[in-house]
Parts: sequence; C-alpha cells; structure tokens
Amino acid sequence: MSNQPVIPFSTTLHVRDTCLCLHAQRAARALARRFDTALKSLGLTNGQFSLMMALNRPEPPPMGPVANLLAMDRTTLTAALKPLTRRGWVAIEPDPKDKRGKRLRLTAEGTAILSAALPIWASTHAAVEAELSSGNAQGLRQDLLEISR
Repeated sequence: MSNQPVIPFSTTLHVRDTCLCLHAQRAARALARRFDTALKSLGLTNGQFSLMMALNRPEPPPMGPVANLLAMDRTTLTAALKPLTRRGWVAIEPDPKDKRGKRLRLTAEGTAILSAALPIWASTHAAVEAELSSGNAQGLRQDLLEISR
C-alpha cells in the first residue's frame, strides 16, 4: 500500500474541462490536421505554408526574425527548412551585411507553390471561422495573441 496522496477523479475532470493549455493543444492539433489535409494536394503541410508565408517579404529575412515569428528556435527552423530547400522552394543565402548570418528567400518555384496554396488556405480558413459558434474570430485571435506574447 502506497502513501501517495490520491487525487480525486473530480479534480481530473475539472482539469480536463478547464485547462487552457489542454484546449489550446487540442485545437492546434485539430487545425493542423485540417490545414494539412487541405494542402496535401500541393505536397505542403500547414507548417511549411506558414514558414513560406513568413518568407514572403520585400527583402529576404534573416533566420532570427523568422524563427521568432513562428515561435521556434533556430535549430527547429533549420530542420523545417531542409525539405523546402531540397524541393527548391526556399534558398538559404549568406547575409550580405553579416557574413555569419543567413537570409531566407523564396525561389520562383516556392512562390508558385505558395500562390497555389493561398486560395486553399483562404477557403479552409473561412470555413473554420464560419464554424466558430461565437462568430468572433477576431476576439479569438486577440486572445491567442495576448497569451503568446
């Protein structure tokens, strides 16, 4: 017989029903699956779409700001870039202002894939927003941004 304290099952149910972290993780996984399915015909995942969209800037960005935007460390960003560079969708180039740094550029092929993905993303996104029972997608975005700061 153990002397460990017993956590009542009612506590388990309370955490299940109220834990913001659990609900955010579940929602994130469900959204990821939905967008992965929608973008699959292009051979693109939701994460790759977000990464490539983050590179769609007037000037090729350095790795740091892209990693920050996507809430990932540089090692994770480097790993996420590998399949995109292998496919010729993203180029990693030396930073002309800092020889130790790298700049990330969408290639013409990457821009074409991103252009093809955009209407798929838009229609999937509109469908998700339409399913929100509150009808307040902007409020949800604002709440999520406040948490992620």
